[in-house]
Amino acid sequence: MDTSVLNWLDRTAEQYSEKTVFNDCSRSVSFAEFNRITKSVGTYLASFVTPNSPVVVMSGRHIMTPACFLGIVRAGCFYAPMDATMPKARLNQIIGVIKADYMIVDKEHLEIAKGLDFDGKIIIFEDIVDTPIDEKLLDKAVSGLNELSPLYVIFTSGSTGVPKGVITSHHSLMCYIEAVGSVLKIDSSDVFGNQSPLDYIAAVRDIYLPIKTGASTVIIPKNEFAMPTQLFDTLNKYKVTTLCWSVAGVELPAKLGAFDELKPEYLKKLCFSGSVMPCKYLKIWQQHLPGVMYVNQYGPTEATASCTYYVVDKTVDDDTVLPIGVPYNNYTITLLNEDNTPTEYGKTGEICVSGPILALGYYGNPEKTEESFVQNPLNKNYRELIYKTGDLGSYNSDGLLEFHGRKDRQIKHMGHRIELSEIESTAKQIDGVTDCCSLYNKAKEHLYLFYTGTATSKDITIYFRSVLPGFMVPRKLVQLDALPTLPNGKIDMQTLKSYFK
Repeated sequence: MDTSVLNWLDRTAEQYSEKTVFNDCSRSVSFAEFNRITKSVGTYLASFVTPNSPVVVMSGRHIMTPACFLGIVRAGCFYAPMDATMPKARLNQIIGVIKADYMIVDKEHLEIAKGLDFDGKIIIFEDIVDTPIDEKLLDKAVSGLNELSPLYVIFTSGSTGVPKGVITSHHSLMCYIEAVGSVLKIDSSDVFGNQSPLDYIAAVRDIYLPIKTGASTVIIPKNEFAMPTQLFDTLNKYKVTTLCWSVAGVELPAKLGAFDELKPEYLKKLCFSGSVMPCKYLKIWQQHLPGVMYVNQYGPTEATASCTYYVVDKTVDDDTVLPIGVPYNNYTITLLNEDNTPTEYGKTGEICVSGPILALGYYGNPEKTEESFVQNPLNKNYRELIYKTGDLGSYNSDGLLEFHGRKDRQIKHMGHRIELSEIESTAKQIDGVTDCCSLYNKAKEHLYLFYTGTATSKDITIYFRSVLPGFMVPRKLVQLDALPTLPNGKIDMQTLKSYFK
């Protein structure tokens, strides 16, 4: 029985030794060489790291980043990736949560790492990739590794203004990869085209499906997503068969008319997630690529990437709303009412997830973990944890789950989960902002910030860009004399929505 992702890697490295596992359009690495690098990195780390401890990674969009991740796992530890393009303040927040003793960086991002509030040891990745391998040391390092050992920590937006680190175990990740691989029928002939940042939850498909099956992944240069014709040319050059992209990534080529020039000739499977798919763009893909398998996915980071799927079985119309479908293997979906009673079939309730794919919790935050991962109120007989997603859903007459938005004020924007309250708490730190409210215009995909005070929109934008990722910076800033309120004193959000244009 496989107890860790290392079992997968050892097997594929032997079976597909000379086959490419990762390619970043400038260089590639075979399964055998990739495995060797992970063992070199693991040997270097294992001589001094404490097993089952986190190691921060800040590395670029290239083939060595997954090797760094798995090298950390070889040392019996788990990795916490950070995106170096995020503001320094955000990176420092993550460092403050994870409290790691070691950070691995590539040379490209060394100066950024040196400028952070990190008190531990910074290790340059390029300096350790040729460390002589010590198999006995590696065996000892992973002797305590089991299915429930942490594999990685992925950070998401937090309502208090501090990002939350979601801890995923080997077993949870392996359950998900087995399930999605089965639905997409992935085998060694498949070639993935990676769109997601490698530090983001969606990238686990592009990293671990090849490690599991012997498939390959092309890490597509980020700038090509702004040049869809060149993007499609790259997909054809590397004979990409499978895309697991954000909805925003699927939309863009259709919006910009890429199909007028050429189309991905080898594509067989396209799955998308992160937000609701506008079907007028999916329709364009279907018209040009009718033989492709299209799969709509839904799920939070706390349930290991995606927990439900829907295979689109007919050509959509512009106004089609896709269901989010049925649970993957090893996932159970329960709908609950506000009073924790089961939701009547066909009625709307909160989507709750259970199964071996649940995260281990939030790193260093037991209070938030206990609040979010709770005993199933429908089970009075034994311990069964569920994760309350805060999303609303209902079952249609075909038995398929449909998505009805957020229960609270957490939104999905550009494929990222964002707490609107985090935007507000950030704005309130700005001199000249007295009060504020953030809202999301879903139709236009615009983040709004309504505020009172003397601060200018320029002041606010500059500050936001210095502390938050770009996808969290409000596009529309509206200055008011006072925020409208309801009789109970709460902000009247419906009145604010009248400003949407």
